[in-house]
Amino acid sequence: MSDIPKAQALSDPSHSQAPGSTRRDFLYIATGATAAVGAAATCWPLISQMWPDAATIAAGGPVDVDLTSVSPGQQILVMWRGHPIFVVNRTKENLATLREKSLISNLRDPNSQVHQQPAYAQNWHRSIEPQWLVLVGICTHLGCIPLFEPNKNQHGPGWPGGYFCPCHGSKYDLAGRVYDGVPAPYNLPVPPYHMVDGKKARIGENPKGQKFNFDTIVQL
Repeated sequence: MSDIPKAQALSDPSHSQAPGSTRRDFLYIATGATAAVGAAATCWPLISQMWPDAATIAAGGPVDVDLTSVSPGQQILVMWRGHPIFVVNRTKENLATLREKSLISNLRDPNSQVHQQPAYAQNWHRSIEPQWLVLVGICTHLGCIPLFEPNKNQHGPGWPGGYFCPCHGSKYDLAGRVYDGVPAPYNLPVPPYHMVDGKKARIGENPKGQKFNFDTIVQL
């Protein structure tokens, strides 16, 4: 039996915050609350909120995520080291869009040259397997939580699907690559992770033979 904890489903997505929070913490909570309200009204079946036990969060240990129930085009949210982690089952259409010149020309760092991901995710899909996207869901502008808006034209004509931060309008594609001309300066970070058996992702642990320290990224 593996002693790596599994992410547990949340019955209540809200959680308390200690006094003396920073402005970044406040934005994080406020945006999360906004996203939760919208999800509850329209997209709750598409977003599964999960949480490992408190000891695991405090220790920053790896967290196993069951991928078998994530349908094509869906996202789930898990927690690792106190950070929200977006896990998306990308469709073939999603992946094809990522390589379209019309999208790439609008991105600030389309080739992921800034150190916001491990070397094994420095590719056009920013992941180990193209199907599965794993990102830290914190906007690189002021630490808000971007909204998952995967459908074409969902955010106006020409929107190919991706992430939109409602605080200041930053946008990312479905690889977490930031658009040019928005407040956010960098792509969304990719945490250390690996695929265990094709049915499970282990967040917080590099693939065998790979080395990546998440604390070395340019910006969270």
